[in-house]
Amino acid sequence: MVEFIDADVAPARNTGQVRLYGADAFSGMHAAGGLTARCLDALEEIIAPGVTTQAIDDFVLDFATSHGAIPATLYYRGYRKASCTSINHVVCHGIPSNKALKEGDVVNVDVTLILDGWHGDSSRMYRVGDVRRAADRLLQVTLHALELGVAQVRPGNTTGDIGYAIQTYVEGERCSVVREFCGHGVGRLFHDMPNILHYGRPGDGVRLQPGMIFTIEPMVNLGRPHVKVLSDGWTAVTRDRSLSAQYEHTVGVTPDGCEVFTPSPRMVSNL
Repeated sequence: MVEFIDADVAPARNTGQVRLYGADAFSGMHAAGGLTARCLDALEEIIAPGVTTQAIDDFVLDFATSHGAIPATLYYRGYRKASCTSINHVVCHGIPSNKALKEGDVVNVDVTLILDGWHGDSSRMYRVGDVRRAADRLLQVTLHALELGVAQVRPGNTTGDIGYAIQTYVEGERCSVVREFCGHGVGRLFHDMPNILHYGRPGDGVRLQPGMIFTIEPMVNLGRPHVKVLSDGWTAVTRDRSLSAQYEHTVGVTPDGCEVFTPSPRMVSNL
């Protein structure tokens, strides 16, 4: 049985309960999410062949500090970077390094900026120069899957409705949904309840209520869904080395639908 709690009186830790936030929190999340979206927008002008993922991370850190924010990943559970950069068959949590991007690569940059205590969490795919048609299609499918998931966010629906919308579309496009990672509650905490699976059945899971805030972040593989985590303890890759893609928004449930806290005109699919 899922328990809900007023976020204003909830302890500053993950208690397993689902927090319900008020109008002030939504305002704070708009500011934090908007800043994260602007950071990801600015990376459009940075990412190119020859640029290292460490240079991307340096940009994210400079952008955050110059706007009065803190990257949430920096020193989170021992992680030492301001972002995650996941190239080609890396599914998520790729660690920035001096590895240079090459023509034809696709890279996900995952950024969470803390502004006035609120976490704005979003990730986006970038094409490095001209990419293969299969890679371009994977990115379009993944972005549209995110849009379909967001469209299910309204009171009375469930987290299973979100997962079902994503899974049925992705598998209908002959791609696969990663099972090992999921979206999550967010707000004053970086990772909170509920978990948002990107697969499932209609009506399953947590019933959505106004005031809930969480991420939707489907990871979609061109091949099979299976992944493994490398010896660094962070980097997840596809077992069959097929391409992987991910897009992410932070959303809040409103009385009549949802608000996207991390919107960008550059994150709209052409499908």
